[in-house]
Amino acid sequence: MASKSGSDTRSQTKKVIFNVYKFIKNLSKQDVILPSMFAQSLKVTAEACGLSERTVRRICKEGRDSVTFEDAVQVQGPTFKSPRKTYRRSKPLTELDDFDADIVRRTVHEFYDRGEYPTAFTILTEVRKKCAWEGSVWSMRSLLKNLKFSFKKCNDGRKFLMERNDIVALRCTFLRKICTLREQKDTHPIVYLDETWINQNHSRSRIWQNDEETAGLKVPTGKGGRLIICHAGSAKYGFVNDSKLIFRANVSNFESDYHTSMNADVFRNWFISMLNHLEEPSVIVMDNASYHSMLMDNFPKSNSRKAVVEEWLKNKNVNFSPQERLSELCERVKKLVPTYKRYELDEIALQMGHEVIRLPPYHCQYNPIELIWAQVKAEVAKKNNSFKMADVEKLAHAAIDAVTQNDWEKCVAHAEKIQNEDNEKEILRDISLESIIMTLQDDDSDWGDEEDDDDIIDEES
Repeated sequence: MASKSGSDTRSQTKKVIFNVYKFIKNLSKQDVILPSMFAQSLKVTAEACGLSERTVRRICKEGRDSVTFEDAVQVQGPTFKSPRKTYRRSKPLTELDDFDADIVRRTVHEFYDRGEYPTAFTILTEVRKKCAWEGSVWSMRSLLKNLKFSFKKCNDGRKFLMERNDIVALRCTFLRKICTLREQKDTHPIVYLDETWINQNHSRSRIWQNDEETAGLKVPTGKGGRLIICHAGSAKYGFVNDSKLIFRANVSNFESDYHTSMNADVFRNWFISMLNHLEEPSVIVMDNASYHSMLMDNFPKSNSRKAVVEEWLKNKNVNFSPQERLSELCERVKKLVPTYKRYELDEIALQMGHEVIRLPPYHCQYNPIELIWAQVKAEVAKKNNSFKMADVEKLAHAAIDAVTQNDWEKCVAHAEKIQNEDNEKEILRDISLESIIMTLQDDDSDWGDEEDDDDIIDEES
């Protein structure tokens, strides 16, 4: 079946051809065709094609710019690009926010805990009961892949939906560290930090209206400008004093999330300032965003030249043979990364008497500041009626200042409950999955082989 974009393009082409045909047909009925009629070629072309003069001017410029000297010599025509290929299409069915993605992840874990085989079909059925997600089975498969799930071989030869091993390892490491601190009655406050954003037109999605929808607040279309917010807090003190950072995002970054507006230099300066305002040595919990993870020592990239890789290995006093190829040297570097990998911010915090614990990827539910952000955004949405950036900025400051230590205590207690439950489940899950999974090697993961999952879906339908 032809794609919708392809059929639309052909329909527009046929329409232009028909318009030109009618134009020439009308000219043929005239007794005399004067040259003056074609003096304004741009205007006549627009009239013949049924397009605007501005569109014809743009197409002609694109055609002239595409003709090179070689094309002119070889008498080749101009080339044109399809405008639809440059469109940025959103993927609402496979790109969920952190909370909805957490629902999917926890749904898969519930299958593990019950000793059942999760499939895309059964997961989709359960997720639809918990949230208003309208994706298909194929969208669910893509979503699971984005969440780093894959199929691995079981004892009976079938495929079993499993998380990527490194994600599981990072989650286990984090839960063991954070839960051990509480079990040992560690008195150091645990400080959670994160960034978020608020759009200029952020407001409530539903309001009471009349049948004609003529009354009520008129929300502008689009998202408008964007505020980037960065802060930190704990159950012991609430928000860290004098550590609130709010600034306006660049215009070019409105269509993306806050990660593209924050950079390493801005975050480093804020992070050091926040550490200086901590009242006592603390445990800092943060995620692995790129600007959180600047390395003390940069490693050679996969596309580095051989001389660069050899120089790095020499500096690390690693012996290697001159006959070794670049691919072999890169494997040596890969094995040394865990030994020499140190984060710049972790070292800065350690020098100031603090410890940094990294959240596992895709596990925002372990960070209570996410609940604080939801409270702040709800307050801004309730009071945003002017949709002016200056007013939204004032509302954001007021909403953050209104968060109390008691709010932090409730949110931290909720996150700690989830952390403790998941830590206990990891121990039980490790035992239950050992009898099911035959191997966890990367070569056994085959997302492209969908026949096993199709068979399961057909059996359960």
